[in-house]
Amino acid sequence: MKNSEIAARKDAAISRGVGMTTQIYAAKAENAEIWDVEGNRYIDFAGGIAVLNTGHRHPKVIEAVKKQLDAFTHTCHQVMPYENYVALAERLNKLVPVSGPKKTIFTTTGAEAVENAVKIARAATGRNAVIAFTGAFHGRTFMGMTLTGKVVPYKVGFGQMMGDVFHVPFPIEMHGISVEESLDVLDKLFKADVDPKRVAAIILEPIQGEGGFYEVPRALMKAVRQICDEHGMLLIADEVQTGFARTGKLFAMEHHDVSPDLVTMAKSLAGGFPLSAVTGRAELMDVPGPGGLGGTYAGNPLAIAAAHAVLDVIEEEKLCDRANQLGSRLKQRLQALRADIPQISDIRGPGFMVAVEFGQPGSVKPDADFTNAVRLKALEKGLVLLTCGVYGNVIRFLSPITIQDDVFNEALDIIETSLRECAAKAKA
Repeated sequence: MKNSEIAARKDAAISRGVGMTTQIYAAKAENAEIWDVEGNRYIDFAGGIAVLNTGHRHPKVIEAVKKQLDAFTHTCHQVMPYENYVALAERLNKLVPVSGPKKTIFTTTGAEAVENAVKIARAATGRNAVIAFTGAFHGRTFMGMTLTGKVVPYKVGFGQMMGDVFHVPFPIEMHGISVEESLDVLDKLFKADVDPKRVAAIILEPIQGEGGFYEVPRALMKAVRQICDEHGMLLIADEVQTGFARTGKLFAMEHHDVSPDLVTMAKSLAGGFPLSAVTGRAELMDVPGPGGLGGTYAGNPLAIAAAHAVLDVIEEEKLCDRANQLGSRLKQRLQALRADIPQISDIRGPGFMVAVEFGQPGSVKPDADFTNAVRLKALEKGLVLLTCGVYGNVIRFLSPITIQDDVFNEALDIIETSLRECAAKAKA
């Protein structure tokens, strides 16, 4: 079987709206490596888009799922509940950085977690409006894509967005937007467009994922918390991409001296099995009545079992420490290349949530063409990379945190070689 043959079948069978980064069809995977249907090996620095912090098929995750598979696969927790759902909620209530007593619900996708967080916020405050930031990504459902701060490709052609959603510029100093300017726009928003007493919540990612791996400045996070407290709004931290050791902490909000009211999570929560969650202050989580939250597949028992194993692996293998070590090595390697690669305009990110941004030499003007050329060159050499950013000029590195040292070193060599070859071609 050939990749090209399957690609032809895909074109005939699957909507073109399902975008694909590669036309490489996976046959098997282990930790940080994938083999395609033709037997070619690739190093995975995409991780299913931040889903595989514990790697492909971690033995503890697979063992837990097999054990659950032998018991039962589905009852719907709202019909016949099961203890491991309760136990996982108890674990997250202890771990998620929200102050005071907490409660949790489970859903299936990151977008679904965001939708439910907004539902909870509206129910708890009796208000409708929600404020998000430009560059944010919160999902592809109608509320999710309305909150998302990027039009192409997420909003194009889908008609009118949801009402009572407002966007504030995300502060990025290197692109000329300061914290003060963002807060000034927020103040003007309250004067011109929406009464702050109608705002249910402000939602933000502690580090923007699809938006380019830009961190929320400490001053902004502190100011947003103060604004929420002043006006009775809730602060929703979207930890869908940042959660579960990626940033060197279990959750990225632990890097801030600020407590959110609600936290959404998904992706690496269950090591590749579909599971998401909302954890928040207990008095808020209890406002919706029975039946107002949940879903047929929400908290699937196989995914719940996987999530228990993921939390065990993160603790036992000290993956927060490992993320800091790997991220430091990656950033050092990239920093050593800056003198020879003038397109590198920034290297950033805590822990192993690292990105490199490319601009035209001598400026920070985005260079999406060079970025994509690096991605394709690395793919040609057997390394899968992802781009991101509003201008598509950022490469984000989302390797499993469990990656073996020899495979990681091999990937670093491919990154360096790809950068050098692309820079030489651009200069020629």
